Amino acid sequence: MGLLVLALAALLAACGQQQNQQAASSPPKVTVSRPIQRTVVDHDEYVGRFVPVETVELRSRVSGYLDKVHFQDGQFVKQGDLLFTIDKRPFQNTLDQASANLETAKSNLVFTEADLARGQQLMRDRTISEQVFQQRAQAFRNAQSAVAANEALVRQAALDVEFTEIRAPVAGRIGDRRVTPGNLVTGGTSFTTTLLGVIVSTDPIRFELSFDEASLLRYERLARDGQNDVTGRGNTVVSLKLIDEPTFSHVGHMDFVDNLIDRATGTIRGRAQFANPDGLFTPGMFGRVQVPASAPYQALLLPDTAVGTEQARKYLMVVGEDNTATQRYVTLGPIADGYRVVKSGLKPEDRVIINGLIRARVGGKVAPEEVSPPVQASAPGTRSE
Repeated sequence: MGLLVLALAALLAACGQQQNQQAASSPPKVTVSRPIQRTVVDHDEYVGRFVPVETVELRSRVSGYLDKVHFQDGQFVKQGDLLFTIDKRPFQNTLDQASANLETAKSNLVFTEADLARGQQLMRDRTISEQVFQQRAQAFRNAQSAVAANEALVRQAALDVEFTEIRAPVAGRIGDRRVTPGNLVTGGTSFTTTLLGVIVSTDPIRFELSFDEASLLRYERLARDGQNDVTGRGNTVVSLKLIDEPTFSHVGHMDFVDNLIDRATGTIRGRAQFANPDGLFTPGMFGRVQVPASAPYQALLLPDTAVGTEQARKYLMVVGEDNTATQRYVTLGPIADGYRVVKSGLKPEDRVIINGLIRARVGGKVAPEEVSPPVQASAPGTRSE
């Protein structure tokens, strides 16, 4: 019985050893692919915030009691919409008085004009003296000046009546009312005027960002080479995403770069402009923007899963014609359409392991299965990492 057990154990051990040898001799299965060739542009990413194109503080030009408020707090208003009304009765009375004085001055002008005409006839007949005639001429000129002065008073009084209606100077969103009806509003041009509300324009809207001196030099050289002009003179296209969005789906244009680098931070202020017809962007809101940082160039792209890391160096596993895996050190670029840009160390005809990288060994055989990565039809967008 013991001899039978020993024989059976020896037979099982021989079978296991044979299976291990067969498993060790078969190369591991991996998935390989050739790189995609595409024209890409590198981008820099910056965090910034939206600012309105126009901001207007609503203040009255005349003093008086606030009569009515014609808007709901926070609503969108159009240019010219009536917002506040100040009690106009005192200003209407002043206008009526100025109009009455103007009529008196005009009546006096008609009388002095006729009196001067009679004086001219009497001077020809030698009936009045030269002094009397000059007095009539002076009275006529004074009457003309009085009419002009009263006309100016009427125009000013009419302006004051018009100023009792405060209208929106720009289109945009108005904040909350700072004064309720019944309160005295101080108007004029001094620093003590009463703030009634604030309007900010929303469409279009600007996005402010800051970038460092090295980036500014790179952008300037791109502009001199006839490439993208980020400084605002070339209307460079930029893309943006909000904090809850996965992709840079909003398109705008750079329209301004400041003329001075901040000494404290070593950065310079830039600005892009975006359309905002539905009011999605709000002044003060944060976002991320992509700015073109290179001229277009031909690049090779692979899935990011194909990249291995060896301390600080990046490498790919390339499969030769004899299915032998070799290590290739590469220089990587940004991500474009979900693929990693390989700037150097790779050839278009290379077969690169994109799946099963951990099973491959340098100098060892593999069993490759070649696939073609899908090519997206959208225009490539890149981001730095």
